[in-house]
Amino acid sequence: MNIDEFLSTLPENVVKGGEVELTDGVVKKMFKLAGLRKGDVFYHLGCGQGNAVKIAAKEFGVKKAVGIEADEKLAEKARKKVAGIKNAVIERGDMLKADISSATVVMFWPTEPATVETIIKKLRTLKDGARVVTAWSPPGMMMPDKVEFPFFVCKKPFKRARSVRQQIKAVYGSECIDFTASWLLAERYIDALEVVPDEYRRFVNMLQSMVIWINAWNMGISCEDGVPPPVQTYLGILREFFGLDLSDMFTREPKDESMTPPAGMNC
Repeated sequence: MNIDEFLSTLPENVVKGGEVELTDGVVKKMFKLAGLRKGDVFYHLGCGQGNAVKIAAKEFGVKKAVGIEADEKLAEKARKKVAGIKNAVIERGDMLKADISSATVVMFWPTEPATVETIIKKLRTLKDGARVVTAWSPPGMMMPDKVEFPFFVCKKPFKRARSVRQQIKAVYGSECIDFTASWLLAERYIDALEVVPDEYRRFVNMLQSMVIWINAWNMGISCEDGVPPPVQTYLGILREFFGLDLSDMFTREPKDESMTPPAGMNC
């Protein structure tokens, strides 16, 4: 199957991150990076079961912690979790329509481009000094003010990268991404989020690193001029042993015809 078919076998909420609950330790790392403090008004867009809202209100003592959640069952679980905490509230609703203008710290990590662009427009209503903390990447083409990969903080007034390479350098420390960097970035992401069971770690690391490298290749920011042997090998393993063909993800052909993808890949 190709990547779209593979994703279609997973629950929609899992694919979109709706049911991915970060551990308390990970949430605290993100809050410390954002400098969350008592005077803040904290908003979590897509708060799930409300862990982050509870921690922000109870352990970091923010002025107000608000969770926005569209799923009724998750919102109810979140309400029960923060019951009795006066500075915490859960609102059931669409995060794309929520009024977040009073927020001084906003937390979210949707990956769908249309969703991210809509949220970026809402972030413009924040006052100067407000911080946005995300996982995996800064929102859109924003330049991060703080980086502790895979966590990022962007501070208003937001700065926009002049190019993908400029943002990549700010995020990863290099203007291009090679196979080794792809593997290490995937590994660091898995370690930092603490949500992948050990028995699936190798597979997820392999799949994630290939997705990172292919996306870099398609955007013209891979360090290699062609598909390197290690990438060919892992793409072959995913296809032969896991029945997962990533060839449809390629949108750009190699410059060097001698470095073509493995048989069966139509890039």
